[in-house]
Amino acid sequence: MARWDGKEDVREASLDPQDWDALRQLGHQMVDDMLTHLQTVRERPAWQKPSDEMRAFLAQPLPEHPNGDEATYQEFTEHILAYPMGSIHPRFWGWVIGTGTPYAMLADMLAAGMNPNVGGGDHGAIYVELQVLAWCKQMLDYPAESSGLLVSGGSMANLVGLTVARNTRAGYDIRRQGVGAAPRRMVLYASRETHSSNIKAVELLGLGSDALRLLPVDEEYRVDVQALESAIAADRAAGLQPFCVIGHAGTVNTGAFDDLEALADLCRREGLWLHVDGAFGALAHLSPDLRHLPRGMQRADSLAFDLHKWMYLPYEIGVALVRSEDAHRRAFSLTPDYLEHSDRGLHAGTWLSDYGLQLSRGFKALKAWMTIRSQGIGVFRHLIQQNVDQAAYLAALVDESPELERLAPAPLNIVCFRYNNGNLSEQALNTLNRELLIRIHEGGIAVPSYTTLDGRYALRVAITNHRSRREDFDLLVETTLRLGKQIASEL
Repeated sequence: MARWDGKEDVREASLDPQDWDALRQLGHQMVDDMLTHLQTVRERPAWQKPSDEMRAFLAQPLPEHPNGDEATYQEFTEHILAYPMGSIHPRFWGWVIGTGTPYAMLADMLAAGMNPNVGGGDHGAIYVELQVLAWCKQMLDYPAESSGLLVSGGSMANLVGLTVARNTRAGYDIRRQGVGAAPRRMVLYASRETHSSNIKAVELLGLGSDALRLLPVDEEYRVDVQALESAIAADRAAGLQPFCVIGHAGTVNTGAFDDLEALADLCRREGLWLHVDGAFGALAHLSPDLRHLPRGMQRADSLAFDLHKWMYLPYEIGVALVRSEDAHRRAFSLTPDYLEHSDRGLHAGTWLSDYGLQLSRGFKALKAWMTIRSQGIGVFRHLIQQNVDQAAYLAALVDESPELERLAPAPLNIVCFRYNNGNLSEQALNTLNRELLIRIHEGGIAVPSYTTLDGRYALRVAITNHRSRREDFDLLVETTLRLGKQIASEL
């Protein structure tokens, strides 16, 4: 074996195994174990708290000497695999987190085995990403000539879209001169239901969160278009520069859809950029029965959405689409001598690093390409509609129960509700429902998440899960009623 202690080397070292057959056998065991883990997921709790022993085991100093492949894998199964987030479980409905699939898990293994940098060059992974982007445009009826990029998720996709919006609408060379050179302060608009990633993006772009006008919503949690028009007029009158409106195809709290046709009309009249945050709701377009909800999305100047949510792919894979390829490239392209493009050789081809922040980019596209090729898009149309139908089923169960109260419309796949026996103050109800959520988690029953709507704490069920069945929602409601009654008696 090669030495690594600074003394004379016996031979040059490598991280390849000395015994390929032993690693091959271990690799087969890993695949078998993970497939069994997925196959039997319904038999385990939806979540369990990591043990003190697990946390103590992982709090180790940097290892200097080998532990061995098999021993380390066993430590993984005992201390890490045993305490998952739960997102693969049929009763995981927290935040908006997809479930992953066994086949896509294997595709990620293949991608890691190839280990390309998909920043650019003339190699297969680049063409796979370009094909996936073309399919994404087809799926959503977005212009075929538009630009795009696979990113980590909706947060980065929003940042990409808003960066192009800022740079394009600035009216001067903002990349060279910076935001401090703006003759007028740039401002943009979104509903108060906007995702926090949009606020972070505005801060990172140097505009300051005060530049993002958070507007009121109607009873269905859609942005108030009249309030938006008034805010734009007031900002113009104050000498500011409105440049962008963020529309929403499925808000994170309730799954609400802004009137994207009205926003597109307004942006055209006012000369503003329309960015649509469609993190999960954009994919409702795949279902013929839901296609009316994101209508107008195709008119956006930029569009952000995730494939690890309602396409059920493993983390992480998001999509940023930009109508103008030229505007997209001008916002990010920077080509030093050591990245000079060419017509021949490996450094020929498309350089996707010209369209985003990252030069080092993993092979995210393979799991999407293999999944879509393997399954066909029709199954996703069905599953998305199935999740929406399950949300309607849960909403009906809530509405039929005198002790449960739905707190928002459920136009898509999100149901917000609380336990309310009619005998408690609002403050006590909030306390009760916070405790209720924790007990549902700690009991391993299910993983809803939470939000607050008009001061009322809500259990929030967001269904982007291809493993859920209606019996799972029956169990959630039964457990909520039982625990809610128990907690109410303790207050």
